[in-house]
Amino acid sequence: MKKYLLMFIIALVAMSCSKKVEVTGNFAGGSPLERIEFVEASGVATLPLVNMGVDSKGSFSGSFEAPKDGMYIMSYAGKTAMIYLKGGQKLNISGQASNFPNQFTVTGDAKNNNDFLLEVQKFIQSYAAKINVGELVSKNEPEFLKDVEKIRTDIDNNIDQAAKKNNADSDAVQWKKDELRASVLQLMSQYEVNHPQAVQDPGYKVSQNFKDAIAKLDTDSDRLLKNQPIYRNYLLGKLSPDFQKFVSAHQKRDNALSSELFAEFLDTKKDMSQLTKDYLLAFVLTSGDIAPGITTENSNKIAKIIHDKIKDAGIKKDLERIQFVIGGPKIGESVPAGKLVKADGSAFELSDVKGKPTLVMFYSSWNPYISEATIPVLKEVVDFYKSKMDFTYVNLDDTKEQFVKTSNAMLKGIPGNNVYAEGGMNSEIAKEWGIYGFKLPSFVVLDKDGKIASPFYASLGDPQIVAVLDKLSGLKAPTMQPEAQLQNDLMVEPQAQQTAPTK
Repeated sequence: MKKYLLMFIIALVAMSCSKKVEVTGNFAGGSPLERIEFVEASGVATLPLVNMGVDSKGSFSGSFEAPKDGMYIMSYAGKTAMIYLKGGQKLNISGQASNFPNQFTVTGDAKNNNDFLLEVQKFIQSYAAKINVGELVSKNEPEFLKDVEKIRTDIDNNIDQAAKKNNADSDAVQWKKDELRASVLQLMSQYEVNHPQAVQDPGYKVSQNFKDAIAKLDTDSDRLLKNQPIYRNYLLGKLSPDFQKFVSAHQKRDNALSSELFAEFLDTKKDMSQLTKDYLLAFVLTSGDIAPGITTENSNKIAKIIHDKIKDAGIKKDLERIQFVIGGPKIGESVPAGKLVKADGSAFELSDVKGKPTLVMFYSSWNPYISEATIPVLKEVVDFYKSKMDFTYVNLDDTKEQFVKTSNAMLKGIPGNNVYAEGGMNSEIAKEWGIYGFKLPSFVVLDKDGKIASPFYASLGDPQIVAVLDKLSGLKAPTMQPEAQLQNDLMVEPQAQQTAPTK
């Protein structure tokens, strides 16, 4: 009996510590060409945690490890919604595909918290519609502070009422109250910046009462930094005037990255916590400098900034991951591992592709660009280079059966190795190569020794990949016509809006 009791206790502990979120759902009228993704919303360099397919009936299912309890961005058909999730939950999401994200239902473990947040959000939208921000900014300071305190109190009371009604847990309630505080701080910052112009008083400075009101709201800053992008936005806005002066004093450094200058600027802020510096610098890095097409020189600069300036281990890891995903494996490195199979079930490894340079394409049937624009150009590229190069096409569909159908339909008659990454977008191959939905289709070139010979490219019409193919093959390709080029910008999943100081 004691043995079974011990096993039961162990099982309970394991369940309580689990970070896995299990999701099922159905969007009536949903298309198999659409995908469901979840992204942690409060991070600084977040990537999709899972990529789930939608079947012909609009149903989907999947699971992922939740890095923290809090808000997540759910994307479907290019649209996004916010959902509050906690590790260990099982939930169901349903609705009409055409109505997403305006209307959908969450049931299961996540129901109470999301019903609570939805009710509060409806109240805030109705309440905010009655507020004239321009009029508010024009009021004298005592009246403004009185109005702001009333706004905060009214919404705070509604949060408490909705939490009690929907039986929301304390973490979700705290998150919403933190969001409210961050939003009020941002409103007060707008007043400080815009009030002088609104009342034609350029010499206006906030009083000690105003500063005290800010101090009363601006507590538990570490928690706000970690969970509230709005709070980081507030801090960035406060720093912007000083950063502009700093940039003006360094105008001769035209080749400096924004993140380089911002890191140097943060070094002058001796009273700012290291965690604050890490979060703000991370945002400036991901808002522009870590981007597709970055030069090797700038990529090395960014790597050094991340290594030298970012101290928080989690933020550092996320930044290094997104830099790898955007840039891909380094040129000259060995091919990443990962299990691949052919249609007949035999094993295949990219590391065995040697003897000739090889063009590798990562693709899936659900990617909207693959059949319309990529395949005709691919045929031309293969026909031109096939005497000097090999070709491998890595399919990332959800099942091997779909891979067989896709490769037969799209690639029939095109020379090359047709292989499947077991697990599709959630496969080891996708992880090792840094492949996400926004990177499909992707192309990379291997040299004759099986080493990485190029960064990832989104288009076979890109002059840079053509130059790599020409160099490795010894051939000279004809000039591509602009209309044959595939336009496919690589963009990370949207996060809560933030504003970086401008260079």
